[in-house]
Amino acid sequence: MVPPPPTNKPHVCLSTIIIMSSMALMDAYLVEQNHGPRKVGICIMVTVGDLCFLIVLRYVAVWVGAEVRTAKRGYAMILWFLYIFVLEIKVYFVYQNYKADRKSLDALARKALTLLLSICIPVLFVILVAIDHMEYVRAFKKKEEIRNRLFWVVVDLLDVLDIQANLWEPQKKGLPLWAEGLMFFYCYILLLVLPCVSLSEISMQGINISPHKMMLYPILSLVTINVITLFIRGGNMLLYKDNRVSGILMGKNILAIILKTCSFVQYRRQLQSAPPAFGMELQKNSAPPSRAANPQTLTHTQDQPPLPELTTCEHT
Repeated sequence: MVPPPPTNKPHVCLSTIIIMSSMALMDAYLVEQNHGPRKVGICIMVTVGDLCFLIVLRYVAVWVGAEVRTAKRGYAMILWFLYIFVLEIKVYFVYQNYKADRKSLDALARKALTLLLSICIPVLFVILVAIDHMEYVRAFKKKEEIRNRLFWVVVDLLDVLDIQANLWEPQKKGLPLWAEGLMFFYCYILLLVLPCVSLSEISMQGINISPHKMMLYPILSLVTINVITLFIRGGNMLLYKDNRVSGILMGKNILAIILKTCSFVQYRRQLQSAPPAFGMELQKNSAPPSRAANPQTLTHTQDQPPLPELTTCEHT
């Protein structure tokens, strides 16, 4: 295996701590939900699984720390996919255990599970993006624009986790089995794919990143989150009388649909009204200025004879 370039050790340690602490807390939920000899078996199983995951994480996290100062986020996407893939499997078993034991109304533990996921998952995404380590983005205005766009990704992650949390938080009347399974795995797919799409947009833009051209994620999130989750919440509220539906997030989705539609229309008008050479000028303006001058220009200036000095008589 080729040795990785120098890594950012604080970045590697921080991402590893977030990942392994969330995994350990999920393991604690799984162990506490079982009793007797089965509890010992579950404890051994999750310990072995965490050790195997830690071995894989040891290599992937190092490569993520190596690319943090570059314009690439390929290993960050791999790490995100592995983390969500394993974490959501544990969440599924925790959810099934709560569903099997409906008499246990430990609302505090269920709310704590929702709080755990809503902190660890968005924080890991922000760490993997590492906006403050993008040394090739020197303009403060451009960096703030990238940060504002990634803030929408964090809000969308919280939106998806809110829908998923309705499955294990206390409820008077449960949803049909097919509806619960469909909601869980739909949220599972969104958590896996959409943040990777956002990271891939950063990688494809390269060092000359232009936030206004990052339109793939807004289009996908408009359809998969803002529109579809609005129908999911509305269906749960009207058909199944679910009183846990968040009206605030429904309003957020309506506002997001309006704002994103307006931004798409403005972007399309800008493309139609811009001259053909407008894109080339943007790329030239976004490129970092060269510190060294052109050697041909230097040679040309050296070959030119010096200008004669003006004396007092010549002025008169």
